[in-house]
Amino acid sequence: MSIVGRNLLFISLLLAFQASQPTKVLLFYGDSLTAGHGLPREDAFPAIIEKILNQKGKPYKVVNAGLSGETSAGGLSRLDWVLRERVDIFVLELGANDGLRGLPLDQTKSNLQAIIDKVVNKYPNAKIVVAGMLVPPNMGPDYTTEFKKIFPELAKKNKATLIPFLLQDVAGNEKLNNADGIHPNVEGHKIVAQNVLNVIEALL
Repeated sequence: MSIVGRNLLFISLLLAFQASQPTKVLLFYGDSLTAGHGLPREDAFPAIIEKILNQKGKPYKVVNAGLSGETSAGGLSRLDWVLRERVDIFVLELGANDGLRGLPLDQTKSNLQAIIDKVVNKYPNAKIVVAGMLVPPNMGPDYTTEFKKIFPELAKKNKATLIPFLLQDVAGNEKLNNADGIHPNVEGHKIVAQNVLNVIEALL
């Protein structure tokens, strides 16, 4: 067989192998930050991550299950419907709205733990990722400190992967947020996507 023939055969075998690989599901479960509030869905960080993974040839389907205004309680109540689809990696991004509303911290932590429990019970092999969040200092030093602790504590308890702060290098930067000063703009979501990838790439 000629060199050209061997190369064509190798390429065809490689394409066949890639096509045979099962597509894994990376599910982002969160609030308006995940949903991409104020932006087209394709500009939110989950869609950006999917594009990057596709470019790298990683067989992942990325599901954006973000819902604006969602609290940890709301997330728990709609989880069964979302889990009808298989999950290989579950990224939990909830709790920020609880904090902004000053909801009891033990309630938030309990709801987030219940969400993790449901995912693991249905998909024991799923990898769990917890996205850390912060609340503004006007909530009071005690509340803000205890709120921040929720996420690393949940990650440690469940042997999950922790994203220390989802909005690292984005929060508080006017150039990277919408007019409300809370939700990232297109450029902000690109940075958030990289924040997430820096942490979860080892899991992929």
